[in-house]
Amino acid sequence: MMIPFVLLAHSAALLAQQPEPIPLKIETPKVKQDVEKAKKIAGSEWATAEHYFCEAPRTDAPNDPEIEPTKIFDNVYAIGNSGTTVYLISTPEGLIMIDALRPNQLETQLLPGFRKLGLDPAQVKLILITHGHADHFGGAAYFQEHYGSHVYVGQGDWDIMEHPPARSGAPKVPAATIPKRDMVIREGQPISFGDVKIMPYLVPPHTPGSMGFVFPVKDNGTTHIAALFGSVLLITPLTDDPGMQTHLKAIAHWREVTKKAKVDVELQNHPLMDDFITKLAKLKERKPGEPNPFIVGQAGYGSFVDVMAECMQAEVDRRANK
Repeated sequence: MMIPFVLLAHSAALLAQQPEPIPLKIETPKVKQDVEKAKKIAGSEWATAEHYFCEAPRTDAPNDPEIEPTKIFDNVYAIGNSGTTVYLISTPEGLIMIDALRPNQLETQLLPGFRKLGLDPAQVKLILITHGHADHFGGAAYFQEHYGSHVYVGQGDWDIMEHPPARSGAPKVPAATIPKRDMVIREGQPISFGDVKIMPYLVPPHTPGSMGFVFPVKDNGTTHIAALFGSVLLITPLTDDPGMQTHLKAIAHWREVTKKAKVDVELQNHPLMDDFITKLAKLKERKPGEPNPFIVGQAGYGSFVDVMAECMQAEVDRRANK
């Protein structure tokens, strides 16, 4: 089983400040073949993803630049920063929130984001946590306590949240910031609220209960299908060999379910590899009739998943040569 919480010695210091990318070696014929295949799949659309996953990944950081809170679809909003993002889905019955940033970003980014968007935080009825690390559940307890929001966490991750293993260089999470045990997300069991049905899928091994979500969004009244893979390995050396095999299986499963669902919108909770900031800028300048930059098409989304898969395979082959 993978060891997701033990950091390499040279990586620990990166958590204290915005980290530099960690170059990955491309030195054997098999690894080169994997990377070249990823480049071919990526083309220009996913070149940033290929470079990130295959060549120079980095972690998110507390000082990643804050984004301008943005309405990215008729019914979806984004709040947070370039390294970690929260999505709000509006329904006639209230708001669904995916993730909740870090504990110390509640007052600096999350709640101010609601105000800037003209949204009422009391309308957050459901909070879906992609996985049980504090940079994703940090603000959930506040919403649970103040507004009665229900918190949904993947099976196995409630334990991770309440009893987190020690992580080198990671600050201890105060117990007060951990939401009380509430709802459990299970593979393939839909979460329905208002006019939105969200399909959750288990995508370990970042944590045992890491989840991906597939859900409808609307752009100028037209329905599209979005997917958020909530278990991207930001730095593969933090995962052991069995964990990498688990990750490859999770990506293959994700490819299957997203293809079946006809996903054509790509979103990430850690949007470090998908030109998120560029897309936000394009959206801000979007004119009537122009495409939404977050709509990548079914083939485009499949290519994004395939790039991730090929780069993870490159990491497996890189290790096999050691």
